[in-house]
Amino acid sequence: MQAIIKGCIQKDRSSQYLLYKEFYSYGMGICRRYALNEFDAGDVLNEGFLKVFTHIDKYDESKPFKTWLARIITNTAIDKYRLNLKFSNHDDINDHIHIGQEAAIHADLAYKDLLIMIQSLSPAYRMVFNLYAIDGYTHEEIAELLNISVGTSKSNLFKARQKLQEKLLAFDKNNDSIGGEAMQQINKHE
Repeated sequence: MQAIIKGCIQKDRSSQYLLYKEFYSYGMGICRRYALNEFDAGDVLNEGFLKVFTHIDKYDESKPFKTWLARIITNTAIDKYRLNLKFSNHDDINDHIHIGQEAAIHADLAYKDLLIMIQSLSPAYRMVFNLYAIDGYTHEEIAELLNISVGTSKSNLFKARQKLQEKLLAFDKNNDSIGGEAMQQINKHE
């Protein structure tokens, strides 16, 4: 791997191709969580790899490459979100009452089904949900990254979870099954 990275630093196209090929699936997995569809995910991935190739000389070889790549791709998704921010919906958490609810979820809910549900969220909700529930950012970090208030971050997470619970309940109703693993995944970072 170090030879490929050194080739990329020297702007060697075959090394860039090998790096892209090696990490395409990993990067695309990250992009799919943030993007609305495959086309947008591909855009984020390509922009992310362009940044990787442009700044690979700043990569610290003492740290895992995957972590560095994931950070760049996540930041690229955030940049794309900011670019489209005018189409987002932000509310303050104080405008809403929390109504707790338990939901039964299909035990065999496929990753693809959950991904489709996440992608169907509004950009603001999807971004905060991914950053908080999946990537482990705090509300303070999200607020700073997205240039929103902490309350807005919490509100968007609450609404994202609420929308996902509704979608999961509908999924459960359509499949006549009971389970809880997917709901636990959604609520694991409360």
